[in-house]
Amino acid sequence: MKDSQIRTNSFQAWLLAARPKTLSGAAVPVMLGAALALKDCGIGNFQFVPAVLCFLFAFIMQIDSNFINDYFDCVKGNDDSATRLGPKRACAEGWITLPAMRQGLVMTTLAGCLVGLPLIFYGGIQLIIVGILCVIFAFLYTTKLSYLGLGDVLVLVFFGIVPVCLTYYVILPPEDQTITTEVFLASAACGLVIDTLLLVNNYRDRDNDRRDGKRTLVVRIGAVAAEQLYLWTGVVASVIMFTIEFSAIGADHPTSTSIWIAATAAVSVLLYLLFHINTWREMKRIHAGSGLNKVLGLTARNMFVFGLFHSLTLILIYAL
Repeated sequence: MKDSQIRTNSFQAWLLAARPKTLSGAAVPVMLGAALALKDCGIGNFQFVPAVLCFLFAFIMQIDSNFINDYFDCVKGNDDSATRLGPKRACAEGWITLPAMRQGLVMTTLAGCLVGLPLIFYGGIQLIIVGILCVIFAFLYTTKLSYLGLGDVLVLVFFGIVPVCLTYYVILPPEDQTITTEVFLASAACGLVIDTLLLVNNYRDRDNDRRDGKRTLVVRIGAVAAEQLYLWTGVVASVIMFTIEFSAIGADHPTSTSIWIAATAAVSVLLYLLFHINTWREMKRIHAGSGLNKVLGLTARNMFVFGLFHSLTLILIYAL
């Protein structure tokens, strides 16, 4: 559908504002958290209801964050169609009016709270605090913290540590609920991989961000250092996950089983790194401009490959 055919406040307009392609960033941490829980507690003790609630909460909060970003960047004038390099935004293009987007923000925020609230029956009343922090920082990211270069920290925390650890925790039976060192390291690796998406986004927008006074990490360290950071962020995450999976091979595993686990972990790492390094080379080749939207799409694919194959490896460890 052409832009001129998108009716204001239509379903098509809201679908574009929701940015469905970004939902993989919400799915990967929950996927990894669930796979870690299955590995540790087994299918018999695996609680499916909180797993589904975690997926729904993650999806809704991702859409909520997209609406927040769309609305406040439009209000601040950061989504100028003449200079914007990324995909067009709903409010800036007039597909959704600002009053309608405000209503959308309220609805998605409430929906996220309603979906997340039942998790207290599986993880305790303290999860209300986690939910409140998720909502608060979803707003603070766009309005304040991204301008201070703290976006990467928030991604590490709220797309890595919090969702992976929380999903793992609520899926376990109450008597076994804890956060192990292994789970925390896996959550950090997840956050690092998802941060590659933000790094590419900010790498593409570095000149516009500098003009707008948005001091992202990429603006602070420069393009060349950002390219290296993109590369090594994915490498470090892969090393962490391989270490976790390889260390899961116990003395009680037969040699043949150990070989299968080690081989699967190695394939998961090598497949992701193959995609990641090729994408990094493409990032360096394009270097600037809207052509980097291609790299953004490739990075989203790589991120999903990382989550899917490492989740399958963890499930295989349980199955064997």
